[in-house]
Amino acid sequence: MLKIILPTFMLLPTALLSPPKFLWTNTTSHSLLIACISLQWLTPTYYPYKTLTLWTGIDQISSPLLVLSCWLLPLMMLASQNHLQHEPQTRKRTFILTLIMVQPFIILAFSTTELMLFYISFEATLIPTLILITRWGNQPERLSAGIYLLFYTLISSLPLLVAILHLHTQAGTLHLMVLQLTHPTLTSSWTSLLSSLALLTAFMVKAPLYGLHLWLPKAHVEAPIAGSMLLAALLLKLGGYGIMRLTIFMTPISNNLCYPFLTLALWGALMTSSICLRQTDLKSLIAYSSVSHMGLVIAATMIQTHWSFSGAMILMISHGLTSSMLFCLANTNYERTHSRILLLTRGLQPLLPLMATWWLLANLTNMALPPTTNLMAELTIMIALFNWSTTTIILTGMATLLTASYTLFMLLMTQRGVLPTHITSIQNSNTREHLLMTLHIMPLLLLIAKPELISGILS
Repeated sequence: MLKIILPTFMLLPTALLSPPKFLWTNTTSHSLLIACISLQWLTPTYYPYKTLTLWTGIDQISSPLLVLSCWLLPLMMLASQNHLQHEPQTRKRTFILTLIMVQPFIILAFSTTELMLFYISFEATLIPTLILITRWGNQPERLSAGIYLLFYTLISSLPLLVAILHLHTQAGTLHLMVLQLTHPTLTSSWTSLLSSLALLTAFMVKAPLYGLHLWLPKAHVEAPIAGSMLLAALLLKLGGYGIMRLTIFMTPISNNLCYPFLTLALWGALMTSSICLRQTDLKSLIAYSSVSHMGLVIAATMIQTHWSFSGAMILMISHGLTSSMLFCLANTNYERTHSRILLLTRGLQPLLPLMATWWLLANLTNMALPPTTNLMAELTIMIALFNWSTTTIILTGMATLLTASYTLFMLLMTQRGVLPTHITSIQNSNTREHLLMTLHIMPLLLLIAKPELISGILS
């Protein structure tokens, strides 16, 4: 554990002391090395916990998410180079420091075995994200987006703190392993219902559940590319991970409590997919597609079967890489045309043919084409939900159909059609962008060969 956390902390002096010429090179290569070392966490083991210390431990649920969070740091740095090139040196360093600061908190949140530490690191990830959005966003509306993000997260997570303290008074400990051994202290009274609700709401806002998702499109549209990648690939996964962690020892979860969440999640997947068909803003479309995918994850984690947990895990990882790649592609379009409106960025395929290849690959994985892990995850979740209640197949089936249609709509709008008259000259795509897309799609293609690495099942 320390051999990842210490180099991550050492990235801070690296970013501060590197000569200006080698600033990006040093930080990106160092973080890529950390990402490569973190791959050892994926090795299968027969023990429930790997690299166990007093406060941290890595098991089958957290190891794929940890590797994903280490993998995305160099990619965020690669993606941010272009829009920071005209900034002064100190601001570049500050930006890199902000990106690096969020990393230890995410690693702690995913690997901690103690609920209070989990809560602290869960909340601490908010601060660097807020700085990224409100300082390096593109439009003046970024301030209102930051306020939305801040207040949604804070208002939902105060009940979580109260529920954790209540759990501590009842069970006498907050250690996850001990909590799994103690008898369920939540009785069937209304207090247990309220504490279960409080435990879940914070993660539902973070995931986000349809109805509590209003901060997400705003934050995504206003965030710089690194902020969008961070939000889509990692911070949404904190919500799903928290639900998976906490529902396990709330096992006599009040039977009536899962119905509103399940209904909202599945209905939300349907609604946000249909909202995507009416979007004019490219980043907003990708943000709403994240809501619909995470709706499936929430539905799967609420029914608490092995199949559904496994499907939710695979979907979280593959959606993290896919949506991050889509945001990077949207950003390359934005840097060339200075517009996110789909009508103004049509017909780019003849101009940037290699980028069109990346667009095609990213969109095919997003609409869950076989044999991608996205399809495997969606099928697993659908089967688990169908087994729980047969009527869910109507909602999930329609959501899948709509997902395919808005993905094709996005692909056709950006790549085909008549080139708008205002685009006279356009920059070529460069090696940095192709490397960025390769590093996103390679793990997705390799995981097709061995999906049990991320399925949360002991291999």
